[in-house]
Amino acid sequence: MKYRGMVYKLIERELSSGSKVHFTLIDPEKAQSMEWLSKVLKRVVDAGTDAILIGGSLQVFVDDVEKIVTLVEEFDKPSILFPGNLTGLARNADAVLFISLLNSDNPYYIVGAHIVAAPLIKRIGLEVLPTGYIIVGNWDASVSIMGRARPIPYDKPGIGAAHALAAKFLGMKFVYLEAGSGAPQPVPTAFVSVVKKAIEDTILIVGGGIRSSDKAVEILKAGADVIVTGTVVEEKLEDAVKIIEAVKKR
Repeated sequence: MKYRGMVYKLIERELSSGSKVHFTLIDPEKAQSMEWLSKVLKRVVDAGTDAILIGGSLQVFVDDVEKIVTLVEEFDKPSILFPGNLTGLARNADAVLFISLLNSDNPYYIVGAHIVAAPLIKRIGLEVLPTGYIIVGNWDASVSIMGRARPIPYDKPGIGAAHALAAKFLGMKFVYLEAGSGAPQPVPTAFVSVVKKAIEDTILIVGGGIRSSDKAVEILKAGADVIVTGTVVEEKLEDAVKIIEAVKKR
């Protein structure tokens, strides 16, 4: 909990300095072992990742999340919860992405879960990062299935921009464009550009399907402020390291 109350300020400070930000996403369901995870964390932290996201689309055990947060503390990086549901919360984390899945057909994922979670989050003192979460793509990502979302097609950036503007006008500090874990391709740069122009100074996060440093740089140039990588960390760690290094050179 070293960074509790400081996470948003750290992100804002990094962006204000002209740098870009990288989050490494760890899915508790896919962590092979704590020993494996410790090696992964060392590599990504040494490469320069700014924070560790912890969460996934499926239900997880709170104990598993708390164990991962405890391990992250050893590497002196902020831990940010990325909950797919209430079980993704943990009392020892620094912050939580308070994500409203804006293109869900189920009110539970837009605001219902948040109403249930809010008293608990206040009680344990997590720093809250209000985030408009938008699923983009032309495939059945796990997150869209679990969240009852209708993904915005890659060739409809104007609809994405409208969703993002709604998040901005509702006072959310972040907009997160998500292609989904293991996406065959990331959010297109043209889509990113249209959304960023619409939301201006609201922080834009982009994740899903980013497997190379070249693609990460293209997305940053299009307007992303934060890049998230998860699947590539699990499957090709050295490619993930190259992505982080490229992001931090921006």
